[in-house]
Amino acid sequence: MKASQSHDTSSVIQTPLLKGNGSTKQSAPTVEEGNSSNESFIYYIVYALVNSIMCVPCLYGYASVIFSHPIYQSHINALSKLVILSSVVHQICFSIFSSLPFSIGQVQDAGLIFLSAMSTTIATTMLEGQDANDTEVVSEVVSTTIVLLGLATACLGAVLVVMGKFRLADAVAYLPLPVVGGYLAFIGYFCLEAGVALCISHPIMKPSDWGYLFDDKSLLLATPGILAGIFLTLVSRKCSNEAILPISMVAIPLAFYILMYLCGYTIEDARDGGWVGERSPSVPVSDLLRLVDFHEVRWDLAKDLISTWAGMVFVVSFSSCLDVAAISMDMGESLDTNNELMTVGISNFVSGLAGGFTGSYIFSQTIFTYRTNCRSRWIGVIVASTFILVVISPVNFLEVTPLFFLGSTLIFIGFDLMFEWIVEVRHKLLLSEYLVLLATFVAVQFLGINAGIGLGIITAILDFVLATANVSTIARVSRRSLAMWRPQERGILEATAYNPDRAQILTLEVRGAIFFGSSMKALGNILDESGINASTEEKKEIVMTNSPLPHHSRISRHSPSLSPSSFRERRDQRKEGNKLDATIKLAVQRVPPRFLVLDLSSVTNVDASAARGCFLQLAKMCANRNVVVCAAAANSHITWLLKTHETAHDFDLHRPEDGHSQIDQLKDKIILFNDLNEALYFCEATLLAETTSMKWHKDLSPAPGHLTISLSNAFTNFLGLEEKSAAALVEYERHGRSFHTETMYTSGQTIFSPGTTSDGFFVVLSGTVAVLLDDRFGGSQTLISGGGVQKLQRPNMNMFEAGQISRVLSVGSIFGFVDYILQRPRSFQVVAGAKNALVAKVSREGLNELKKETPELERIVDKVLLLCSVVELAAGQNNW
Repeated sequence: MKASQSHDTSSVIQTPLLKGNGSTKQSAPTVEEGNSSNESFIYYIVYALVNSIMCVPCLYGYASVIFSHPIYQSHINALSKLVILSSVVHQICFSIFSSLPFSIGQVQDAGLIFLSAMSTTIATTMLEGQDANDTEVVSEVVSTTIVLLGLATACLGAVLVVMGKFRLADAVAYLPLPVVGGYLAFIGYFCLEAGVALCISHPIMKPSDWGYLFDDKSLLLATPGILAGIFLTLVSRKCSNEAILPISMVAIPLAFYILMYLCGYTIEDARDGGWVGERSPSVPVSDLLRLVDFHEVRWDLAKDLISTWAGMVFVVSFSSCLDVAAISMDMGESLDTNNELMTVGISNFVSGLAGGFTGSYIFSQTIFTYRTNCRSRWIGVIVASTFILVVISPVNFLEVTPLFFLGSTLIFIGFDLMFEWIVEVRHKLLLSEYLVLLATFVAVQFLGINAGIGLGIITAILDFVLATANVSTIARVSRRSLAMWRPQERGILEATAYNPDRAQILTLEVRGAIFFGSSMKALGNILDESGINASTEEKKEIVMTNSPLPHHSRISRHSPSLSPSSFRERRDQRKEGNKLDATIKLAVQRVPPRFLVLDLSSVTNVDASAARGCFLQLAKMCANRNVVVCAAAANSHITWLLKTHETAHDFDLHRPEDGHSQIDQLKDKIILFNDLNEALYFCEATLLAETTSMKWHKDLSPAPGHLTISLSNAFTNFLGLEEKSAAALVEYERHGRSFHTETMYTSGQTIFSPGTTSDGFFVVLSGTVAVLLDDRFGGSQTLISGGGVQKLQRPNMNMFEAGQISRVLSVGSIFGFVDYILQRPRSFQVVAGAKNALVAKVSREGLNELKKETPELERIVDKVLLLCSVVELAAGQNNW
C-alpha cells in the first residue's frame, strides 16, 4: 500500500505507549536497532500489530485485483492466502537484507495492473473453446497462472538485483515522470474499480460496467464502501497522529457488527444480503501446495507475457526508487538507492520462486514505524508471524469480514493515488507535462498497459522536442578579441568594426540545441539579428531544404505537373514560405555586417537537418551579400557534422599566405575557429587589411599564440598602464628582488586546479591557456555514424574537447585575479593550450614586499588590478 501521508513529515507523531517521546524530531537520526529502555518488546508487538491491521485487508483486496477474472473466483480464498504468504516472504527478506531494520515490505500496488493483465491473458487464452465450469480446465488455468506469475516475479527480481549490483538505478529515470504518474493514477482508478466490484460482488472491467451502480441493491452495497474509502483517505491526509488510521480500520468493521447486532440481524442475514462473502470450506496450508500441478502448466504462454513483463520491470523499479526517495526524505538521511533496489530484487526473486507476486517497500508504513522509534528488526519478524497466523488460521476471513470494508481499503488506495497523481501533482508539473500525464492515464484505460505507456512515452518525447525547439536562443553580445592592437589600429576597429550604428563585426551567442524542430526558427532569428532579408528564391530553397523530401529525388528532377497533388504541394510550399516570413522579421533598419561571428560554445547539439537547413543556408545567403560567417568553439560532434555536410571548413590563422586567399577558397562555407578570441582576431585582422594598406602577418599584430612579450609589455600594451609606472616595476626587479616568476608549461599541463590556494594571479606571455569547465581533458574522441566509427580531432586543439573549454586566453591575458582579490580557493581549472605557454605568476607575497618599498609602487599595483577588471569587463569576457 502506497497511501501517502500528506501532513508535515518533519513532525514526530505522538506515541503515548513510548516513554520519553520528544516533541521535536532529532535531525538526521542514525538508523540502527534501538535498545533503549523505552523500546521494550511489548512496543514492538503493538506497532507490528498496527502494521498488520493496515496490511491484511489491503492484501485481500490485492488478491481480488490480481485474480479479477471470473474463473479464479472458486479458488479466491486460497489465492488470497497465497498473496499473504508472498507478503511473508517479502517481509522476511526485507528484515534480513534491508539497511533499514524497521522496513516494511509487502506485495504492493505498483505491479498489480501488470499481474492482473497477465492472469487475465492466461485465462482468456486457455478458455478459448473450453468450458469455464470444467474443474480440470480451471485447475490448468490456476496452475499456469501461479507458475508463470511466479516466474515473472523471479525474473523481475533478478533484473533488479543486476541493476542494483551494477549501480544502474538511475536508468529508470529514462521513463518520464508524467508517464509514470499517469500509470500510478490509473492504478488508483483500477483499485477504485476493484474496490467497488468487491463491494457489489460483481466484476467491473470496463467503463460501461459502472452501470451496475444504477441497480438499487448494488448502489446500496457500494455506498458504505465508497464512504468508508473517503473517510480513510481524509484520515490519512488530515490527521497528524498516525495511530488514528489503524484505529479507524478496526472501527469500521466493528461498527458494522454492532449495528447488525442492534438491528437484530445475524451473520447469515448479512450473507444473504451480500454484505459478507459466501460460506466456503476453510483453506488449510496444504491446499496452497495443491494449487499447482506442474504437469498442467502451459509453458508456451510465457512468450505472450514478455511485453507486459518488460513494462512491469520499468514501473516496479521506478516505483521502488520513488519509495526509497520518500523514506530518505522523511528520515533526513541519504540512502543508497542501488543497495535498496538490490534488496527489492532479492525479495522478488525469492517470492517468485515460492510462487509469489511482486512487492516492494511500503513507504508509508516504513515511515510510520520509523517515527515510533521502534528501530528493530523484530518489527518485521512479528509482522511476518502475524501474516503466517492468518494463512494457517482455519477461519475464512472473507466469510466474516464485511465486503464493503475490504472494498473500502482498495477505494482508499485508489482515491489516495488519484488525488496525489491527478490533483496534487498539477502544481509540480508544467502544463504540457500534466497533459502528458492525463494522456497516459486515458490511454492505459482504453489501449491497455503497454500501448498506453508506449503512447505516453511518445507523447512525452514530442513534448520534449517542442519544448527544446523553443529553448535555443540567439542573442547579440559585445565582444572584442584579446589581440594587442596598436592605438591607431584599435581606433580603426572601434570606428568601423564595433560602431554601434553600423557594426562590421557582429557576434551572436547561440544557446541550446538546434535540430529539425528548431532549425528554421534559429535561421530566422540569426537573419533578423544580422539585418539580412531573404529573397523569394532563398525562402523557397530554405523550405525545400527543411522538407523531408530528398533533394535529389526522382520527383524533384521532373518539371512541375498540373496534377491535383502538385497543386497541393505548391500550396503547402507557399504556406511554409509564409511561415518563414513570419519567422524572419523584416530588419530594414539594420545593415548586414561584413563579418558574422557565431559563438557556439553553449550549443549542446546540432543534427543533420540543422546542418543543412540552418547553417548551410546561412552560409549561402551571407556569401551572396559578401558577409563572412565564422563559427567559434563548436564541440567536436558539431564540427564533424558541419564538415561532413560541406557546410563549414577550418581556417588556419598561422598560414603564411594572405588571409583573403583562404576566404576566397572557403566561399559559401562557414569558417571554423577553436575559440571566440581567434574568430574575432581573424575578423579584426581581415577588416584592418581591407580598410588599410596593411598586409596579413606582416604589418598586423601577430596571431594569438604566436607572440612573446614581457610582463611590463603586458601591463603597458594590454592594460594601458603608463610606461613610467611599468618602468618603475622593471627597475624594482633589477636589484635582485622579484614580485613575479615565469614558468613554461607544456601543452595540457595544469597551471592550477579548483580548490587550490589563490596566492597570486597570472599573465600569459606566450602561447595560449585554456579555462576548463571541469578537470577532464584528453585526446581525440569518436562518434558512431551510419558509416561506422568516426575519429574526431580538432586542429590546433588536439589535447582538448572544445565543449569542455570555457575560454581560451592568449598572449597578454590575465587570469586568476578575481579569486586572488577575494582571497578564495580557485574556482576553475587552467591548463596550457595547444602549444607550450610561458606564464608569469604575480604572487601575493611578492606584491606585499613590493608595497612595502614605496607608496608609489603600492599605487601602481592597485592600478594594475583595477585595469585587469576594467579590460576584461570591456571585452565582455568572464572575470578569470
